[in-house]
Amino acid sequence: MAEKISFEAPRGMRDFYPEDMVWRNKVFDAFRASGEAFGFMPYDACVVESYELLARKAGEEVGEQIYHFFDKSERHIALRAEMTPTLARMVAQRQKELRFPLKWTTIAQCFRYERMTKGRKREHYQWNLDIIGEDSVLAEAEVIGAAVDALKRMGLTSADFKVRVSSRKFLGELLAKSGIPAEKHAQVFLALDKRGKMPDSEIAAMLRDGGLGEADVAATFAIMDTKSYAGCAELEELFALAATAGFADCLQFDISVIRGLSYYTGIVFECFDTAGEFRAIFGGGRYDNLLTTIGGEPTSAVGLGFGDVVVTELLKSRLGESAASGKKGVSVGFMTDAERDAALRLATSLRSEGEQVDLALKPSKPKKFFSNADQRGSAKAVYIGPDDVSSGKARMKDMTTREEKELSLV
Repeated sequence: MAEKISFEAPRGMRDFYPEDMVWRNKVFDAFRASGEAFGFMPYDACVVESYELLARKAGEEVGEQIYHFFDKSERHIALRAEMTPTLARMVAQRQKELRFPLKWTTIAQCFRYERMTKGRKREHYQWNLDIIGEDSVLAEAEVIGAAVDALKRMGLTSADFKVRVSSRKFLGELLAKSGIPAEKHAQVFLALDKRGKMPDSEIAAMLRDGGLGEADVAATFAIMDTKSYAGCAELEELFALAATAGFADCLQFDISVIRGLSYYTGIVFECFDTAGEFRAIFGGGRYDNLLTTIGGEPTSAVGLGFGDVVVTELLKSRLGESAASGKKGVSVGFMTDAERDAALRLATSLRSEGEQVDLALKPSKPKKFFSNADQRGSAKAVYIGPDDVSSGKARMKDMTTREEKELSLV
């Protein structure tokens, strides 16, 4: 006897039923609207990449989390864990033809085999915003500003979230002033990025393993108490630009924001809910050396990745589980087969006027029809009986106020 197939999605993957899609659409609609409002051009790419490309860029622990396999031609390929290496490949491929700076955006499905925790799945969608070929800090301001705009379109305010901002360049300068040589900074960044995820005693051990003496370890922890970005020109400029653009209240300086991936070179940022209930909502920074690591020409770049999982959980928490399910559209039903054609003609007419119409597929009694229309979340409903066909008029009911207005069936 054949083994029974499980109806569950593979562990860490997701199905999206209609009630889930309303939330996904709410998030994706905000992503697209903000990207368009800020002048980013949409792009897309294959979900499968060469393993070499992803592993070269991933580094650290991410390399161990890539879903990879050999195809029937023994090519080593992988599912993308994020979009940035694909973007770098696409830009490098046409680097001589493209007109810079580029402002590109996409919503990409990504896969990463890792331990699942709150807000983290093995499959998720990530909104990417990248500006390539621009050295100005205005690029950071535009990328962060677009992400903030998306959160506000979803219904959140600056009281719900803060974008924590720092600079790896600034941190590197502070480390150098403390006598820690530049060749050890990468190891220091990697260790400090683990703060909050493991005890400081283990962070200290990682620093010692990276070649730091006790005095350097103590100096490193002292630097992490830095509360001011005074003297860091790029951060001063970013906060000034944010004030001009009207989202400075969404930013705060946080020296502990480092971003573990080694390719970041300047300003870095991560957004968190102010209550501290969830993982990072989005994160990113300047990565001026990425194209050269895959063989492209040196090009400055700023980008962010904004996943759909955490922000959806945050929205449900702040706005309520039903916040994405607003009433919309029109349900059209009929009493007997004799009224079916009239119902179809009305549905067709309403659709031509731009209405979203759910047409009943078979006759039903009034009570059942209106109950179904209410359950579907229709804003309005029209039920056609024999008398309506005879008179050439029907009534459209507002499903919230229960008010009715007459409309023609002719």
